[in-house]
Amino acid sequence: MASTQPEIAYDCSPMLIVYKDGKVNRLGGNDVVPPSFDSKTAVESKDVVYSPENGLSVRLYLPKNVNQSQKLPLLVYFHGGGFCIESPFSPMYHNYINSLVAEENIVVVSVQYRRAPEHPLPCAYDDSWSALKWVASHVNGSGPEDWLNSHADFEKVFFSGDSAGANIAHRMGIKHGMEKLEGVNVEGIVLCHPYFWGNEAVDNETNDAKSRKFIETLWRCAYPETTGFDHPWINPAEDPDLGKLECRRVLVFVAEKDLLCARGWYCHQKLKESGWRGDVEVFETKGEDHVFHLFNPDCGNAKVMLLKTAGFYNTN
Repeated sequence: MASTQPEIAYDCSPMLIVYKDGKVNRLGGNDVVPPSFDSKTAVESKDVVYSPENGLSVRLYLPKNVNQSQKLPLLVYFHGGGFCIESPFSPMYHNYINSLVAEENIVVVSVQYRRAPEHPLPCAYDDSWSALKWVASHVNGSGPEDWLNSHADFEKVFFSGDSAGANIAHRMGIKHGMEKLEGVNVEGIVLCHPYFWGNEAVDNETNDAKSRKFIETLWRCAYPETTGFDHPWINPAEDPDLGKLECRRVLVFVAEKDLLCARGWYCHQKLKESGWRGDVEVFETKGEDHVFHLFNPDCGNAKVMLLKTAGFYNTN
């Protein structure tokens, strides 16, 4: 008797399973929370549509105690999830951004982008660039969103993200270097446990076949037309435009137990060798795994990481 079970195209458990008939079963990252005033952090948030044609929004965050015309550093944040799960509206990201805003006294734009596999790469990159152009439309104080008109300091803009979101933040920094967001000065980029990879293991990166297969299956799920794991979008060391990254400073967070740890160190090295003239620093957290600061935000190491980012955003 023939099996009635649908055939699996990509098994990226515990994140998602994609079937050959097109069905996608997301195993996590499905919960959402509305924007709100968060009494714990005194941070206010709201959602604003930036791409009506694709039904995409950004979630904006503002410290409650900001003066009417006070300008603050602007952070554009890209969520992680392998390009496939999570959103800016997930409780994990909503709570994390509230904490960032409260600790660092900044304005944040948290970007929604179309997710793979329904919308494979480069959709996430294209949407993120569209969001950045929407943000840049506020440079002269005449954009559609009052919070950005009144409070965003476009001389002090930062990009950041975790995992796949860090990959996007990095890609947006290069795209800004090549195409320029007029009137926007990207002061720095913070990459939290960036999702970078390559065909061959580097330094002390794992050679374990099962571990490497998970990372590589996730990449093919997100970008089925990829040429492989040395494609510039997943392996910046192979990107001829790496030195065009447009910002003055880069901070890379890695975690000792993360499969991506060695790759973060390697890309830091390659960025320094690329001819890029900025300053890059790596901060490694011992004893922790991938994006631990999101899953366990109250632990000591997560608090250290939060303070480190606060210092980065508030350094003149």
